[in-house]
Amino acid sequence: MADTSPPRPLPLPALPPSQIAQVRVLVVDDHELVRYGTARLIESEPDLVVCGEAAGTRTALQLLQSAGFDLAIIDLTLQEGNGLDLVREISHSFPNVRMIVCSMHDEALYAFRVLRAGARGYVNKQEATKKLLMAIRKVLAGGVFVSQQLTQELLAQTAGISALDALQPQHRLSDRELQVYEFIGESLTVKQIAERLQISPKTVEFHRERLRNKLGLAGNRDLARHAAQWFREQSESGLI
Repeated sequence: MADTSPPRPLPLPALPPSQIAQVRVLVVDDHELVRYGTARLIESEPDLVVCGEAAGTRTALQLLQSAGFDLAIIDLTLQEGNGLDLVREISHSFPNVRMIVCSMHDEALYAFRVLRAGARGYVNKQEATKKLLMAIRKVLAGGVFVSQQLTQELLAQTAGISALDALQPQHRLSDRELQVYEFIGESLTVKQIAERLQISPKTVEFHRERLRNKLGLAGNRDLARHAAQWFREQSESGLI
């Protein structure tokens, strides 16, 4: 069953003044042009410097191992691997690196997940020019950054009056199930999904069965249609 409890990121202290003058940033995004634009936006601030760029998880982790970073800006869709898995790995292996996810994906569906995985903020790419620097400042100061709407939902969850269960059924999916569901919506085969997620085809089949049960679907054809419709709606809304 998907974890729908409100994320409670452990508090991190603000970076000391001696470090603020040299905040080292890693940008992880599958589009070169987006990486370039993000890096230029960040480096418009005199105390921020982009010291590495990566298109996928492997390069990102290699950079983190070879050089010290204070902050990583991460997209959810990457050339290889998955942004949510990368957040989880960085949180485990590099706990002092703060992370902000900057993505087109639906904030209502993904923001809680990335916060639970260890990120300190979520910024929609459509608002990145206005909000990314604000998010960076808040995260470097030890805070958590999400939209006002998500802040209200966090408070509602804490009060036990969350409306998530009444929303689209995708909210009930686990992180891995949602990844598989999205790839099914993209018409990827079981083998392709297994390669993307670096899991076995048998595990993909297991997740497909769980998806059918959770979504009340009779078979794989119904699941494929259901996922394709959702993916199309997300794409048309600019959320993927």
